[in-house]
Order: sequence, then structure tokens, then C-alpha cells
Amino acid sequence: MTSLPERYEAYLDCLNAQEWGRLGEYVADGVHHNGRKLGLSGYREMLIGNYEEIPDLSFKAGLLVCEAPRVAARLDFDCTPKGDFLGVPANGRRVSFAENVFYEFRGGKIVTVWSVVDKAGIEEQLKAG
Repeated sequence: MTSLPERYEAYLDCLNAQEWGRLGEYVADGVHHNGRKLGLSGYREMLIGNYEEIPDLSFKAGLLVCEAPRVAARLDFDCTPKGDFLGVPANGRRVSFAENVFYEFRGGKIVTVWSVVDKAGIEEQLKAG
């Protein structure tokens, strides 16, 4: 059996490889995201949409804290959104930002995700450039 940190890193590898058929190995059918029940198909659609908006998207855990059944991660991104990103006109300009995410696992799968992106940091970078 893999440890929770190993399981989480395998989940990130799945996202980075865009292996959507394997997402159900890591995410529960009834997953909730920021208080909304998306289900596995809705969660998959959200992630696919992220990659459509940001083709060079790559998930990297800059900070990871695990205390079963929860994982807290600060994900570091350096990418180039195609158009508007979180309501901010990025239009192909490179941005670096963090996302603070908390996950709850049950039965080895993610059942709940709480996520906050540093939108102010994105706005500041794009205003300056």
C-alpha cells in the first residue's frame, strides 16, 4: 500500500499526463469541489477545461503536508493562459502563481477539494507586464 504523499504525487502525475481515463483511480465518484458536488465526470470536465485554457499547465507541489485523511498542498504554477484566466486578461502572457488546496481522502480517493488560487498575484503580474 502506498503512503498518502505517494498517492497524492501519483494523482498529480495523472493530471500532468492528462490521463483522464485513470482519474477515477484517485478521485471518488461523488467528489465535491469548493462546496459543490461535481462528481467524477464534472471534476474531469473542470480539469480538461483548465488544460484548454492553459495548454502548458503543470501541477507541481511546492509544499505538501499530509495528515490522514487530509492533504494540504501549495501548488506552484508557471504557465501561459491563452485568453482570460479567472477573469483576468492573460492573453498568452506567462504568469507564476500558487494555489492552496486541501483534500480529503476516503478509501484512497479524493472525496473533497477546497481550493484558492492567488488571483491577486496574477492580477499584479499582468498589470505590471
